[in-house]
Amino acid sequence: MELARLTWPEVDALDRDTPVIIPVAALEQHGHHMPVFTDSMLLGEVVRRAHESLKNRTLLVPLMWLGNSHHHLDFPGTVSAEPRVWLDMLSGLIDNFITHGFRRIVVINGHGGNDVPGRQATFELRQKYRSRSDLLLLLATYWNLADPATSLSGLTQPQMEHACEWETSMILRLHPELVKNHQHVESVDPGNPFLPAQRAWTIPDRTIAGHVGEPNVATAEKGEQLLQLFSEGFVQLMQRVIRWDGKSWEG
Repeated sequence: MELARLTWPEVDALDRDTPVIIPVAALEQHGHHMPVFTDSMLLGEVVRRAHESLKNRTLLVPLMWLGNSHHHLDFPGTVSAEPRVWLDMLSGLIDNFITHGFRRIVVINGHGGNDVPGRQATFELRQKYRSRSDLLLLLATYWNLADPATSLSGLTQPQMEHACEWETSMILRLHPELVKNHQHVESVDPGNPFLPAQRAWTIPDRTIAGHVGEPNVATAEKGEQLLQLFSEGFVQLMQRVIRWDGKSWEG
């Protein structure tokens, strides 16, 4: 079910164990070869495909395209909420559905910069409702729900990077007219700075062009495989949420 298409009495008639899906992405630069709406386009497609399987078993909220993208602000076209503003916005959005009585809420993320504040938002809400053992709050980033590097052949990159082989392939599958001369884009090594410590960074620290990885080896065929794999991973997660008994720690 799509929230945007329902009346409020129709929403009110729903079983409050119906999982609520909140997609969050971004509007930010994706190098010289990709559109700024890449993250939102890709997450929207992953969720759309998954929703075909889930049908009336979940409630899908319209995608929130404004992300926490301050690390991309050196590049024109990036639009970003202040980190704490974004965190509070997501927290308030989730809290709206808790107020309406829904007990299973899944935030599905399509932008790496949303991960840390998204986790913090769900963590803070869990503390607010600490007596609610029936409340399930989840945050998942779609490319972590499957492992293409081990399940698909032909990929060069072992993991998702920014405006990379994986993302470029998926946009080539969806909107090839929006990809600009990706075959001639130079590879940018993601590096391995100070691991296992986490180094603070902005995008210009890592890349002048705005991309990381190997978009020059992207193909639409790889993109279709990736989209299918990620959407299947999301469906599997939502099936676990639907099956949850309403009280156990492990789903």
